Amino acid sequence: MSGYNIALYSGNANPQLSQLVAQKLGTKICKAKVGRFSDNEINVELGQSVRGNDVFIIQPSAPPNPSENLMEILVMIDAVKRSSAKRITAVLPYFGFGRQDRRPWSSRVPITARLVANMLTTAGADRILTIDLHADQIQGFFNIPVDNVYASPIFTNKISKKIQNPTVVSPDVGGVVRARALAKQLNADLAIVDKRRPKDNVSEVMNIIGDVTNRNCVIFDDIVDTAGTLCKAAGALKQNGAKSVYACCTHGVLSGDAVTNIENSQLDGVLVSNTIDVQEKAQKSTKIDIICIAKMLSDSISRIHRENSIRSMYPSSMG
Repeated sequence: MSGYNIALYSGNANPQLSQLVAQKLGTKICKAKVGRFSDNEINVELGQSVRGNDVFIIQPSAPPNPSENLMEILVMIDAVKRSSAKRITAVLPYFGFGRQDRRPWSSRVPITARLVANMLTTAGADRILTIDLHADQIQGFFNIPVDNVYASPIFTNKISKKIQNPTVVSPDVGGVVRARALAKQLNADLAIVDKRRPKDNVSEVMNIIGDVTNRNCVIFDDIVDTAGTLCKAAGALKQNGAKSVYACCTHGVLSGDAVTNIENSQLDGVLVSNTIDVQEKAQKSTKIDIICIAKMLSDSISRIHRENSIRSMYPSSMG
């Protein structure tokens, strides 16, 4: 595939990230009109030929308009497919609609992660590149290759420089695997917050599994949405003797009163990546810092284009 030209396109969800990725790749975002008709339907027109090209379309299905952003990448994929591209990779730094990945017992709900997988495949995507899926098993909803890149290495250096002798904390039992991987990279201890969630976006912290007394704790999660879980976990950790509590979250959704919740919480700081454009929200906070994932994303795109292993990007400690 490396014998074919690479073509990089961007939707409107996070053009700043797309530009940074293009710079790292030493290329430019291809010209395309990605706008709206007068009735607000999505209007896409490619500005150059992609015949025989290896095309990458960067578009997180992220807030504040996740449904519109998803539809935008679907239309872009169709435009590229009909323009005779050799291969199309849908690059979704944030894979929205991934939190409904199963039907809880007796619940009458959709499995939106599977629905989105079907939509992307039907539109014409040949493979998917994403960062920190909410659940690894979502990869199984696709019948095309999925590269789920892990963001933990980009947090490791920052944590090592900022926090001495950290204890990594999983905010719930479901995040233990993710937190354990970071703890292994940092050679740190692991603790778990045991909580119950009575309803969506509402969590109740029950107790802490592990010793956090006089520890510098780092809560590691894939998404920070309303920040309710993080704030309650930070309070519980401090009540159990933690010296400091930081959080690392790959995707800064930061909906509703999230920024205010973080500011008023016992969190000492929150690190998020720029998979979602949160510049304006983060500027309002003294506790939120943004880490750029452009290099990691550009390295992944380059390896896919050259048919090289993505796994070799990671340190052996993640094995």
